[in-house]
Amino acid sequence: MKPIWVADDDQSIRFVLERALTREQFSVRCFSNPRDVLAALETDVPQVLVSDIRMPGGSGLDLLSKVKQRLPGLPVIVMTAYSDLDSAVSAFQGGAFEYLPKPFDLPKAVELIRRAVEESLREQVGTELGAAAPEMLGQAPAMQDVFRAIGRLSQSNVTVMITGESGTGKELVARALHRHSPRGELGTKGPFIAINTAAIPKDLLESELFGHERGAFTGAQTMRRGRFEQADGGTLFLDEIGDMPFDLQTRLLRVLSDGHFYRVGGHQPQKANVRVIAATHQNLEQRVKEGAFREDLYHRLNVIRLRLPALRERREDIPGLARAFLARSAHDLGVEAKRLSDAAMERLMHFQFPGNVRQLENLCHWLTVMAPAQLIDVKDLPPELLADEPEVAVVQDHAAAPAAPAVVAPVVVHGAADAWLADLAREARRLLDAGVPEVWGQLTRQFEGQLIHVALENTRGRRIEAAQKLGIGRNTITRKIQELGLDE
Repeated sequence: MKPIWVADDDQSIRFVLERALTREQFSVRCFSNPRDVLAALETDVPQVLVSDIRMPGGSGLDLLSKVKQRLPGLPVIVMTAYSDLDSAVSAFQGGAFEYLPKPFDLPKAVELIRRAVEESLREQVGTELGAAAPEMLGQAPAMQDVFRAIGRLSQSNVTVMITGESGTGKELVARALHRHSPRGELGTKGPFIAINTAAIPKDLLESELFGHERGAFTGAQTMRRGRFEQADGGTLFLDEIGDMPFDLQTRLLRVLSDGHFYRVGGHQPQKANVRVIAATHQNLEQRVKEGAFREDLYHRLNVIRLRLPALRERREDIPGLARAFLARSAHDLGVEAKRLSDAAMERLMHFQFPGNVRQLENLCHWLTVMAPAQLIDVKDLPPELLADEPEVAVVQDHAAAPAAPAVVAPVVVHGAADAWLADLAREARRLLDAGVPEVWGQLTRQFEGQLIHVALENTRGRRIEAAQKLGIGRNTITRKIQELGLDE
């Protein structure tokens, strides 16, 4: 991440902000006048600029105007006095992210700068997506394995089988394999042709794949080249290969063996130089056992197998994917990108996403159109997410319990160490019986507040240490302290 720039002629302000931001792991660069800031912009760019409004050698508002001309997406926080209303209005009219009144509360100033940093990072994502969207995103180990495999296969023409649930991005992987291969953009620039074998009626699929001669059947008024011929010199992606009719599997095997085929109704052999990438969400081994898929074709296709993980197996990628999809939808619709609140993101992280990445992408497009505000809260999410609750944990005696229970068992409380769970159950029952609204939120706030309070007592008020002991981020504990009113 790029550094935060602080411009103020008051050395004490620069010192206090630099020390506080450095303590929060931010990189900081300080300036005493606007002239030095503009000179530095010739060779460097900040993540956020925090500038005083009155400095010798130039006005902070003039600096804001010049910075916005060069970097319209850069968040600029203008520091000004409480009574300086005209300056505050001018700052907002000039495109300032926010203004910070002096004297300011240091923790709130740091939190404001942190929000500006987050906005800057979102702006970067939107700009990058608008210019050239990345092929795929993913920091999860399973996705990193996929990326490494694509890299290793980049100079190969070997046949690849991609497996994974519907919506995991199998065609994206196929396109990436083609793009980075000798047949793709960096090589001969051969075509990428995709066909979903499950979406085409059996009677038409043969003609789609291999083409037909004029008069081969009723309605064949002209000769038509099939997908194999269209993909000559490039890549043919056969999606949902597990649904291909058995008799067509024989013809496909012959093409993969020697590269020759006949158009429907034709007598002259055709030849195409095609790399085949197949994909399926089905268990092909089981299809072979059932006699629905040819074993020899299975082995011919299954030279290299790439398995794409379901989204629920890579939950750590959900925030990054959601931000990218929201930015992409906003770019496509020509509107400002919306963002998810922490609570809404938490709900997404616990959703099962049966439709995987495709479902998340569609959800983000829906939110871009339907969410009423720029900040998307839990209440703005569609009903299917609000109905999907996290699974209840199961506590069992493993020595006596069956290996895989078919139903979720209730939590059983044993011993004094778990007495607080019994107290929690009694309190929840009391509130529910009394018809108290929002029991979940009320008990959650009490639980979080007590937990943070005890952790701060244990660390004598040191927030970062308390966050580490609780296993949460420093940003999270700061936000929770403010939300729960623990700093009052």
